[in-house]
Amino acid sequence: MFRLIDLPTHNFIPFSEIIDPELYLDVQSAARNLTGSRIVHINSTAVGGGVAEILRSFIPISRGLNIETDWYVISPPQNFFDVTKKIHNLLQGAPGELTKEERDIYMGYGGIAQELDFTMLDADIWILHDPQLLPFLSLVPAGKRPLTIWVCHIDLSNPNKEMLKSVLPFIRLADALIFSMADYVPDCLGDQPVHIIPPAIDPLSVKNQPMNLDSAKRLLHKKGIDPDRPLVTQVSRFDPWKDPWGVIDAYKLAKQSASDLQLAYLGASHASDDPEGKSIFDSITLYAGSDPDIHLYTDQHIPLTEVDESVNAFQTASDIILQKSIREGFGLTVTEAMWKGRPVIGGNVGGIRTQIENDHTGFLVDNIEQCAERIASIIQTPALGQTLGKAAKESVRRRFLMPRLIDDYLRVIIGHTPLPGSQTGPAPKEI
Repeated sequence: MFRLIDLPTHNFIPFSEIIDPELYLDVQSAARNLTGSRIVHINSTAVGGGVAEILRSFIPISRGLNIETDWYVISPPQNFFDVTKKIHNLLQGAPGELTKEERDIYMGYGGIAQELDFTMLDADIWILHDPQLLPFLSLVPAGKRPLTIWVCHIDLSNPNKEMLKSVLPFIRLADALIFSMADYVPDCLGDQPVHIIPPAIDPLSVKNQPMNLDSAKRLLHKKGIDPDRPLVTQVSRFDPWKDPWGVIDAYKLAKQSASDLQLAYLGASHASDDPEGKSIFDSITLYAGSDPDIHLYTDQHIPLTEVDESVNAFQTASDIILQKSIREGFGLTVTEAMWKGRPVIGGNVGGIRTQIENDHTGFLVDNIEQCAERIASIIQTPALGQTLGKAAKESVRRRFLMPRLIDDYLRVIIGHTPLPGSQTGPAPKEI
């Protein structure tokens, strides 16, 4: 069962004041080559997580470029998401394996495979996102698939080999693959076409548009934060790969040098495909103990309608943003905070290494001690944070904004599609 996500059309013209003129013209040129084509994106959830975040801007902007673009999400029962969360963890390297029952649930979309209606997905291009969608390709009748691109947003650099072996036949059904980093591409894909495209953010969205600092501080005050004391924040799901326990440890160690430090962990994702969040939040709550300066926020604390504004406020008003991941495909929250000119400390892993140039646009850390040391140095030397933040914002402007992402996707489509009026285009530009 597929559900259409109803989204508006956003004019592309405002981006002319933000991005370089060359990119602005490149996007428009690529879009003209796909006039008359229909592109359909399919993923597992409409809210929460990086994929939904990207598509909520990607689709309206694509429409503003006169490309017919739609977004559908699958609607399986909860047991399907229980299984796919396990698959997600296995593909990122967790030990274990699926049971026969779990495999059957995955292959049959929780029992609704026979109900899938492909007619609404009639299009020239399908773009499928992440492992939840892989079995879908095997369910499509022969000869009914258009050009199909599978996008992997997770880190497959050190996967559970048995799990990767299980999904590999589905991956091979795609005509082209997109990964966030070259390091994430498994060496078992042979000559299957692979493209490297890092994600990006929308600078015009509610979450990323400029927010007045006083307004941001007032919102934080309502959430229990003292706006006159230093604040370090991590914005991410309550997920083991985000290392929330390590975040608390680093905060406690840094607090020995900065006694008035506060910690906020904003984990309100409202993601239907993440069943682990509640149990990890309970674990973190116990781990935090009775420290009144540790503030944990879930879906219950921040309604869905307030999430984007709240994230913007915390990223705008925090002295430091953390993303202390131990495995990370690409940290959109890292880019969001950098765009707001905040100093960011990230785990020295995965896509974060692409986003942060250590000691120039932020800090990369390998352990709790390094993280705490960097927190303390920025709190004690505000000018350091300002210098990092300024360089970070310019880096995002050049490399990680939505028009560049759309341009890269259009180049991949044009390069693989003999559509009327289209012409073979160059591969995505090196970032």
